[in-house]
Amino acid sequence: MPRKSRQRRTHRILITGAALATVGALTAALPADASGQAQARSGRTVDVQLLSFNDLHGNLEPPAGRDGRVTEVQPDGTVKNIDNVGGVEYLATSLRTAREGRKYSVTAAAGDLIGASPLLSGLFHDEPTVEALNKLDLDVSGVGNHEFDEGLAELKRMRDGGCHPADGCYTDTPFEGADFPYLGANVTHEDTGKPALAPYWVWKQGPVKIGFIGVTLENTPGVVTAEGVKGLEFHDEVETINKYADELYAKGVKSVVALVHEGGAPANGAYNHLCDAQAGGISGPIVDIAKNVSPKVDALVTGHTHNAYVCDIEDPAGNPRMVTSAASFGRLYTDTTLTYDVATKDIVRTAVDSANHVVHRTAAAPDITDLINRWNTLAAPVANRPIGYISADIPKAGLESPLGDLIADAQLSHARGIDPRTAFALMNPGGIRGDAGLIHAASGSEGDGVVTYREGFTIQPFSNTVNLVDLKGADIVAALQQQVSGGNAASPKILQISEGLTYTLDMTKSGADRVVVDSIRIQGRPVDLTATYRVAMNNFLAGGGDNFPALGKGTNPVVGSDDLTAFAEYLTANSSPASPIAPPAADRITIVK
Repeated sequence: MPRKSRQRRTHRILITGAALATVGALTAALPADASGQAQARSGRTVDVQLLSFNDLHGNLEPPAGRDGRVTEVQPDGTVKNIDNVGGVEYLATSLRTAREGRKYSVTAAAGDLIGASPLLSGLFHDEPTVEALNKLDLDVSGVGNHEFDEGLAELKRMRDGGCHPADGCYTDTPFEGADFPYLGANVTHEDTGKPALAPYWVWKQGPVKIGFIGVTLENTPGVVTAEGVKGLEFHDEVETINKYADELYAKGVKSVVALVHEGGAPANGAYNHLCDAQAGGISGPIVDIAKNVSPKVDALVTGHTHNAYVCDIEDPAGNPRMVTSAASFGRLYTDTTLTYDVATKDIVRTAVDSANHVVHRTAAAPDITDLINRWNTLAAPVANRPIGYISADIPKAGLESPLGDLIADAQLSHARGIDPRTAFALMNPGGIRGDAGLIHAASGSEGDGVVTYREGFTIQPFSNTVNLVDLKGADIVAALQQQVSGGNAASPKILQISEGLTYTLDMTKSGADRVVVDSIRIQGRPVDLTATYRVAMNNFLAGGGDNFPALGKGTNPVVGSDDLTAFAEYLTANSSPASPIAPPAADRITIVK
């Protein structure tokens, strides 16, 4: 298939390892092959193609709406949208085309390939996605936080194969597991301190040896349910990478790539924006990580933030080093050329060349299409079942969104069926997936305004439970303030709220002061700091997740059904073809800007 033209930059940097000046002078003067094919240069260097992607989240089918879009910088500096991109059928074709004629090519990923997946994958505990990744010829992946959504034992089943312990086998052929290793260097068992997963893996082909170290973000326990990370500890990314880079060097592996499930935000979110110091820069956790990871590491493939970037960030020695991310959902892949010096066994960083490429939907891979059709046939009886009716689009956009209010109302209704005293419900914004929200237009043959189980699953894929807890008024105030302070100060997480709670959020102020305490009303009355209120929320929030420790202080817990069941039951009970649900007004939070 035709490949998108794009800006491209070769980064001229000092070489790591031995013989820096000599090798730099040699390789800088050597001509590159015009066709880009791997070649030996004077018998000393070979070009290795590193293809990479991240944050697939089980998006086997082409993602819709904003999820299927990237932006592109034009020659005049303007930015335009490119719609209808992504989907594993097309990612497979793109990767296979990119590998053509390459003698040395390795494909790596930076985590969150599974978890928070659409129904086609999530209904089957992501077995379809792992099968697809095998067909993509993925060589190695680091773990992300979502690989732990169902716990370490389930992650190991994804790796090793076998039928699901509760649901059994979905087909006559048992699940075979991943053909690639999952790396989690900074994940250890709490009781023994031993690694829970392989910390690194070495790719070998001909004279080339490249070590891959995989880490997830240290704050994984803050963004995954307590059950998912039970018995595990997550360590500092930089310290871990440096430790294993030293170990690889000691074993003679002097070319090292880190797969880091942590990321940043470039000044320009366009996929072909070069975010080095001369082009607007990049912010976020990955900057400090990149600046402190040992110079022994030659490149960082990153993820988590779902942004696209190809950046130079200086290492501790002051030398620029490549840091990349390919957005999410299979919309992009990154093609990086690593020039490998056969004599020093190191990457010649003067010749690193990298660019992101758009995955256009121009040629589907037939074997992946067959895989999708096979799993869709199994999913159809559940996926196409109507669960409700809406009168218009119910969007996810905004600090308080109509979709967020709807989900919170559904959880409140479920909770009041258990305990009528429940005052209100809270929903974390990160737990609401599907950026497009609920769409009124039919996606298949179901008809306009029909919400199918598939669409509900896309919105609520985590199988979190709806929990009821008692909270003091003071803890409720503290939780609202923690939306915009503490661990959420840099990137506020505004809780979606049901009817029964209102307040004012003054974004002209800073930190906890943004929450106007005197404005907080619970069931129409000013919050009483000493009173006890019955509050509904998912088990993730009830455990203090997403940097809400105040919510972890709840007492007298009662566990209800899962969140998707609560959502589906609410839609079914409160809508019909003749009386569909209208989008909520999203006016429970008064926002001052």
